[in-house]
Amino acid sequence: MASPAGDESSVDDQVRFEADKVRYDSNAEKVFAEGNVVLRHDVQTVRADNVTWDRNTGQILATGNIRFVDEDGNIVYTDQVELTDEFKAGAIEDLLVVLRTGGRLAAERGTRDESGNMTLENAAYSGCAVEDDKGCPKRPSWEVTAARVYFDANQKRVKYKGATLHMFGVPILPLPGLGHTSDFRAETGLLIPDFRLGAANGAEISETWYWRIADNRDLALTGTFYTGSLPMLTAKYRHLTNLGAFQVTGYATRSARIPLGSTSTGAANASQQSWRGYLDANGKLQFSPHWSLTGNARFASDRTFLRRYDISRDDRLRSSLNLERIDDDSYLSIAGWVTQTVRVNDPQGMVPLALPAIDYRKRMAFDGVPGRFELEANSLAIVRTAGQDSQRAFARAQWDLRTITGMGQEVTLTGLLRGDAYHSSDNDLTTTAIYRGLPGWQTRGIATAAIDVKWPFVGDAFGGTQVLTPRLQVVATPGVRNFEIPNEDSRSVDLEDTNLFALNRFPGHDRIEDGVRFTYGFDWTFQRPGLRVMTTIGQSYRLSSQATILPDGTGLTNRASDYVGRTTVRFGDVIKFTHRFRLDKDSFALRRNEFDATIGNHRRYIEAGYLKLNRNIATAFEDLQDREELRIAARTPITNAFSVFGSAIVNLTDRNEDPTRTSDGFQMLRHRLGVAYTDDCLDLSFTWRRDYVNIGDAVRGNSFQISLSLKNLGVK
Repeated sequence: MASPAGDESSVDDQVRFEADKVRYDSNAEKVFAEGNVVLRHDVQTVRADNVTWDRNTGQILATGNIRFVDEDGNIVYTDQVELTDEFKAGAIEDLLVVLRTGGRLAAERGTRDESGNMTLENAAYSGCAVEDDKGCPKRPSWEVTAARVYFDANQKRVKYKGATLHMFGVPILPLPGLGHTSDFRAETGLLIPDFRLGAANGAEISETWYWRIADNRDLALTGTFYTGSLPMLTAKYRHLTNLGAFQVTGYATRSARIPLGSTSTGAANASQQSWRGYLDANGKLQFSPHWSLTGNARFASDRTFLRRYDISRDDRLRSSLNLERIDDDSYLSIAGWVTQTVRVNDPQGMVPLALPAIDYRKRMAFDGVPGRFELEANSLAIVRTAGQDSQRAFARAQWDLRTITGMGQEVTLTGLLRGDAYHSSDNDLTTTAIYRGLPGWQTRGIATAAIDVKWPFVGDAFGGTQVLTPRLQVVATPGVRNFEIPNEDSRSVDLEDTNLFALNRFPGHDRIEDGVRFTYGFDWTFQRPGLRVMTTIGQSYRLSSQATILPDGTGLTNRASDYVGRTTVRFGDVIKFTHRFRLDKDSFALRRNEFDATIGNHRRYIEAGYLKLNRNIATAFEDLQDREELRIAARTPITNAFSVFGSAIVNLTDRNEDPTRTSDGFQMLRHRLGVAYTDDCLDLSFTWRRDYVNIGDAVRGNSFQISLSLKNLGVK
């Protein structure tokens, strides 16, 4: 450590330094420091090879391998810099500024005023690193060059004059009036536009103006312009309040629509020009630790708007409002549901409106009484404008006792009592007869008793650990009035591994599986370092010989059910494979064959999914039709930055599997292919997608899209 002689009370208290060698010229009042010089003022530091300090003027001149850190943590690298004795102002030559919050500015020359603001001449900015992992220089994948750049240290903003965007060293786009933040915070301004070429609307360009209204709310207005149709305006408003958050998104345009069922693939009939749009809103308010209100709303002007403009491919738009109270032992929900169908052949009048839907559950325990009790009260009203209406209310009490025997068996005893009251009208408007029930008031009582026994066996195997768990369940329910009750929520029934040991294999509440049945099977788990295998398989047997309420083909029609199972294999983080199946109990034909497989990691992977339902169910049951489908997706890197990706969905259903469709056994629905470039500061991709199905004015054809994301850059 070295310091000059003389009166140091006014200067040395502010600036301290160290160096390999220090020389003081008392006549000129100058300090000369050489070799590994470090100057410190508060949190600011300057490191240099040589420093000259003029004590008369307060000027500091640093030269050679300079590293200057200002009060905000920004780092300036240069070979020569002039500063005041408080490190406030100065001139800099051939500098590089590394901003603390990301991004780099390079310039031929620059000045820094007393507030820390910098003005740079012949400058360039990039969010990319300028060195690789080995410390070698590299060219940034993108940069913005400008005749002049101004950095506002207080507002953390960078403004440009005469800016041009360069990508991979090639100038591609002038950016007049460019400005952006240096600390990644959102601010008002224009965002980078999107480009796309589609079959339905032609070429399109979208530009978004973002308004940062306050720290807790913002608005984004997007104008999308097409060569094949009129422009569309999109608005998205987001708001964070003291109680919660919500957002609302709206789309509006005017365009022509091809009538549903039309075989035309050309331009839409001009006589059907109309205003079209879509509203999507959601949010949640938390009034207290227990009470909350959750809502979402989705409405489209017509059935093809979302597909034509590539907003969503959902075939049903659900809106709901749900008031909930949740604590450790109880749950209350008061909700309403509205659904808009966008399926081509579904009449909206047959789609139910559920209001209100009330559900209350409470868990209880009594001193001296083993086990756990749960009480439930449920009420539901369903209204249709052109279909059957129904109302339901029931109360349920359930007792569960779980115990471990001295031999290691896990035994669960269950007792359930339930009473129902139903009312329905316009039952003849439901096309499937067994779903209708009887009109007017209907009541029923339900009593169920069950015992479930698991007996795990643990041991070593194949260098790892295995657990074999046989399982037996007996469920007894006296005969229940099922056909007299409307079936609104128990239609899509199928024997699967997920409901094999359920008390009631029907989803929902409207249908109850009665009689006495035995369900048996086993779980097997094998685990060793890097490998995990889990298997479940089982079957059930009914003692009753009465006709079942389950349709043929569900796997539950006869006394003995089909065999169902699931196998999951995980090999480290590289391979995950899940297979679900249902085997016909007589012929061992595969009635359900489904697998999902993933091989690879986030950079290189193959994903495949296959589903074949071969249940031979009558076409009257619209929720249970057979189908066959293949889904595949893949991605692989070409270099460290470039990768290619693709995906496809193929409908393999033929007329034998589903006579209601015109599939020929191989129908490509949609595929996507693309190439992407990704590094530390740039995401760039080009995607080609082709749709093979016409739905009104959502015509089949090719779509091309360019996506561009530059780290820490917006346009204003």
